[in-house]
Amino acid sequence: MVRLLDANVLITAHNLYYPINRVPEFWEWLVHMGNTNRLKIPVEILEEITEKSPIGQWLKEADNAASLRLDEDADPGLVQTVIAAYAADLNDTEFIEIGRDPFLIAYAMANRAERTIVTVEASKPKTQRANRRISDVCNDLRINWCDSFQMLSVLNFTTSWRSALDGNGHD
Repeated sequence: MVRLLDANVLITAHNLYYPINRVPEFWEWLVHMGNTNRLKIPVEILEEITEKSPIGQWLKEADNAASLRLDEDADPGLVQTVIAAYAADLNDTEFIEIGRDPFLIAYAMANRAERTIVTVEASKPKTQRANRRISDVCNDLRINWCDSFQMLSVLNFTTSWRSALDGNGHD
């Protein structure tokens, strides 16, 4: 199972509980999970992270961005299907508001059995149009999703994650 991360997963982790300079183990773990194809971030979502932010700077270090980047192109038909799940007649302002979330969802839709979206957005099923949350659109389209803490639990993140690797450096 590949988990596709929304930008808010990295932003919230850095801002609230795993600052890059205080918990480097988390950020090293993300790269490791990217290298083992358990976590990926579509390029459209990576582009949402400003280069001036601490996360943008971190992504530019070593091969961090390359390790996490999902190496494929979005299916335009699936992106349109996702956009229609928000509303069939979004206006220009609403398109700006939903941003690149439809791409993230479309990548998961391309391989539902093998992909789960990770987001920190809380479900608000009554919201409509551009205010819809990723989790609610995923529910409507039968796409797996979870929050950051569910991901950390399933993938067994600990700050001593390296000690769980075997003697060859592989898990």
